[in-house]
Amino acid sequence: MTDLAIRPADECRYDAVSLGEVMLRMDPGEGRIRTTRNFRVWEGGGEYNVTRGLRRAFGLRGAVVTALADNEVGRLVEDCILTGGLDTQFIQWVPYDGIGRGVRNGLNFTERGFGVRGAVGVSDRGHTAAAAMKPGDVDWDHIFGELGARWLHTGGIFAALSETTAETVIEAVTAAKRHGTVVSYDLNYRPSLWKAIGGQDKAREVNREIAKHIDVMIGNEEDFTACLGFEVEGVDENLSELEAANFAAMIEKAAAEYPNFKVIGTTLRTVRSASINDWGALAWSRETGVVQATHRERLEILDRVGGGDSFASGLIYGLLDGQPLQTAVEYGAAHGALAMTTPGDTTMVTKAEVLKLAGGGSARVDR
Repeated sequence: MTDLAIRPADECRYDAVSLGEVMLRMDPGEGRIRTTRNFRVWEGGGEYNVTRGLRRAFGLRGAVVTALADNEVGRLVEDCILTGGLDTQFIQWVPYDGIGRGVRNGLNFTERGFGVRGAVGVSDRGHTAAAAMKPGDVDWDHIFGELGARWLHTGGIFAALSETTAETVIEAVTAAKRHGTVVSYDLNYRPSLWKAIGGQDKAREVNREIAKHIDVMIGNEEDFTACLGFEVEGVDENLSELEAANFAAMIEKAAAEYPNFKVIGTTLRTVRSASINDWGALAWSRETGVVQATHRERLEILDRVGGGDSFASGLIYGLLDGQPLQTAVEYGAAHGALAMTTPGDTTMVTKAEVLKLAGGGSARVDR
């Protein structure tokens, strides 16, 4: 078990609320961005994907806090969010100037990769409505106090968008703590987002400050190194030499430096090709120490984007459901594995499928 104090469901309107940018993903399918003549559109965002997964896969109640430019693209993103089942009343609609001089909606062009050709992502998200969010824009006491939310999830992608979004994260997580809402944070280090504003040094400065307020910290080995400064020993750049014991030692160091961490969750991935990865996960709490999920070697992948977000939502579901940490990390690893078998950033699987795989089920046909 863990020492998380989770508010009763009957006292809260929402099981989970996410804070982050929601972009429109432009997906060329099996083709390339540079040669396609058709894109399929999805919504996606590192923070949003987690709460959407809690709603669509696990049936929990969720809401999203974000901002969109009020034009046809923004309304398309809203329509996708509505399909995902989240409450949209906390979306801030920013007037559009006609051509996007002052405010835009984020676009994310992403191709899946295959075999020796890795996935490629090209973000077009400068001057977006979400990047302009600032402290004072959101009535957090209304959300966490009057309405009630059991869990807040946000992350390092949103924090990287601007100085004010990092400040908004701090405002949100401190308000959540005032009202007894559990806070999770996915470090989600993206070098491209920090490149023009100070690089890794700035990422570390911002994330180390935010980390002081977090209950459940989530990330992979690059995230913990780049954002918090914890190194994993005995690992090459492709993680082919990664040993769980070395990663566990890093988790213990992080827990010692941040006594506010009650749970730490991390994915383990060895990239053999764009379509074949080894996949697993670890989790830690003071009560259990480090526990490890089933390790799936040579997992076949259709679209790797969103696998980490689905791991986070499976882990969070297990914790909200009062499951032992071992069970919660199995849910997370199974949900992430299943989500990477379908296209798009967001989950298309069911709770029954997650529980089946987490319990050792196979891919035999269900009839």
